[in-house]
Amino acid sequence: MSHVTTHVLDAALGKPASGVAVSLRDASGLELGSGATNADGRIPELGPDALAAGTYTLVFDTGSYFAALGQPSFYPRVTIDFALADAASHYHVPLLLSPFAYSTYRGS
Repeated sequence: MSHVTTHVLDAALGKPASGVAVSLRDASGLELGSGATNADGRIPELGPDALAAGTYTLVFDTGSYFAALGQPSFYPRVTIDFALADAASHYHVPLLLSPFAYSTYRGS
């Protein structure tokens, strides 16, 4: 299993957001993994099985997702920086999305 996982929920439609491109990057911007959300809004294998403690970034291509729905949106991409403090723990970073707002949290 990937050390970092995510899922995206479209809060405006009340369902998982499928087809959202996501990349995982290290502090220098190097891409460590990428994928697109499945029908359940999840990416089961996003990046490496193990990562060192440090700062990482998830980049969500929300503009393309909303364009495919014919929906204007305010955020062309959502970038979430987070600190991976415990190299032994799994990190799940969900995104709750709507055309003009988003929120995130550390999931389980």
